[in-house]
Amino acid sequence: MLKGIHPVLNADVLYALRAMGHGDDLIIADTNFPSDSVARETVLGHVLRIDLPAAEVVRAVLSVYPIDTFVDDAAARMEVVGEPDTILPVMNEVQAEVDAVGGPTMIGVERFDFYDRAKKAYAVIQTHERRFYGCFAFRKGVIPPDEG
Repeated sequence: MLKGIHPVLNADVLYALRAMGHGDDLIIADTNFPSDSVARETVLGHVLRIDLPAAEVVRAVLSVYPIDTFVDDAAARMEVVGEPDTILPVMNEVQAEVDAVGGPTMIGVERFDFYDRAKKAYAVIQTHERRFYGCFAFRKGVIPPDEG
């Protein structure tokens, strides 16, 4: 346990988040997402796990992870198949966590386009989220230098 670091952020997750650079994508996926097979194609090469609901995982991650401010697609959600404008409760919960850190409104990404984005990501964190469409992508931003 470390002071100031959310206790659900295990060593493997912290390593991946720290190793990522500006512009790298992080996928936070529900339990039904093909996380293991997709993660094998990512930079990290294996799936990470935090067995909590998606919004709790996003809250923990965003406590240490800056969201990119230079692109329009820095925060994204997987769209509901055939209903791209539908916003499900899990999506609202995650958007509230993004809002809490001053992040952007998440854009929708079609299911198979989301899979493609996930395969190009740095890492995939599989959650214990059992609600459908609890899959999100966050592009890493920068931490500015201290003033002085």
